[in-house]
Parts: sequence; structure tokens; C-alpha cells
Amino acid sequence: MYSLDINFLKDRPEYQPVSKKKGKIAFPAGNFTPVYLGVALGVFFPVLAGLSWWFLQAKNAELVQHIAQLEQEKQKLDQQIGNINKIKEETNQVKSETQALVTVFDQIRPWSAMLQDLRDRIPATVQLENIKQIPATAPEKGQPSPNPAGGLELTGFARSFNDVNDFLLTLQNSRFLKSTETKIMTAELVDAPISPGAAQSPNGVAIKPPQIVKYTIQSFLSDVPASELMRELEQKGTVGLVARIRSLQQTGVIKK
Repeated sequence: MYSLDINFLKDRPEYQPVSKKKGKIAFPAGNFTPVYLGVALGVFFPVLAGLSWWFLQAKNAELVQHIAQLEQEKQKLDQQIGNINKIKEETNQVKSETQALVTVFDQIRPWSAMLQDLRDRIPATVQLENIKQIPATAPEKGQPSPNPAGGLELTGFARSFNDVNDFLLTLQNSRFLKSTETKIMTAELVDAPISPGAAQSPNGVAIKPPQIVKYTIQSFLSDVPASELMRELEQKGTVGLVARIRSLQQTGVIKK
């Protein structure tokens, strides 16, 4: 009979004899493409991140510079807008003052023109004794302010009541006066005024004076602008005012 004597310990690595030969490290043979690809990706992404960071920093600096430039332009524009607004305010103030002056100027009623208009309208049978200017009445609530020049109060004598009515109608047709506010305030029969020496006849008999009508007519000046009364003013001889109005119309301050 034969017996098998097998020593398995010799096959274990720790029991293998150490080789005394020196040589190169052996790498396992195979495809290294995945290794190269991994190394390339490991380098590419950090480089890409660095380039992106550098690009963003450059853009950020450019935007900061652009914003600073825009801020300077904004300050300049704000200053220019402020100057323009100031000029507009001054222009509006001048226009307002000019318009106020023109409004007052356009409400002028020359007394020479109005008196001439009265002389042209008074009938031959009516005598005008006194003319008095009356102040403008305060406007009622919700109503426009009347002409600041006020009105006129006319007193005198007429031969009859019909003559007073005729005088009233002629005054109502005047463009210098308000027809709706031209009214007879009083009208009554009185003895005609005569001189002291004429009250007696040559025989010493007292003469009874005839009765006439003493009237009071009140009227307010019209609110028609003087620029619309050019023809009437020219006819009444108010040449200076007409010339000034035409000059203002040529400059555009007063509309034609």
C-alpha cells in the first residue's frame, strides 16, 4: 500500500519564498481609456469653474462701472429737469401775471368814450343833470364777479315819462352798458327849475312853472372785453386804447 503525504501549507502565500530578483513593477494589461477620460474630466471641470468665476468677476466689474456711469448721467438729467421745471414755473408765473394784466387792461372803459356815447344817445327832450359812478355790487353765491368798474347813476329832467322811457331804451342798446341792468330807479313830476328873476311876469304876477319829469336811471358797465369794442371805441375817438389793443393782438397776448 502507498500513502500520500501532501503538504498544503507550501501553497499558501506567506510560505512562498521571497524572490530576490529586482525589476519593474508590472501593471496589469488592459484598456486605459476610462482612466484618461476620468483624469481629463477631473481637470476640465475645475478649469471651467475657474474660467466662469473669472468671467463673472469681469462682467460684475463692467456692470459696476456701467451703473456708476448711469448714476452720473442720472444726476445730470435730474439737474437739467430741475432747471427745466424752474423755467416752467417762472414762465407760468409770467404768463399768469401777463394774463391778469391783460384781463384788467381789457376791462378798461374810457370815460371819454362812454360820455360821448351818452351824448349821442340822449334825446333832445331829455336833459342830463348829473352823472355819478357807483361801485360794483358784491356777486351772489355761485355768480361771477361783476365788472370792477361798477356802474353809472344818471339823473336829470325830461319833458315826459315817454321821453324817459325812450332814453332808457337807447341806453339799453349801448354796448358799453348791461342792458339787463339798465333800469329807471325813480321818475316823478316836479316843477321845472327856473331862474329867480323869471318867476314873475312884468306885471308882477307869479308864473307857475310847468311840470316836468325828474328821473334817475341806473346802469352797470358791460363785461364785454374792450378788444370786442374796437369799432365803438374808434367811433367815440378813443384812438390810443385801440392802438394798444391792436398791438397786443399782434403779439398774441390778446386773441383777435
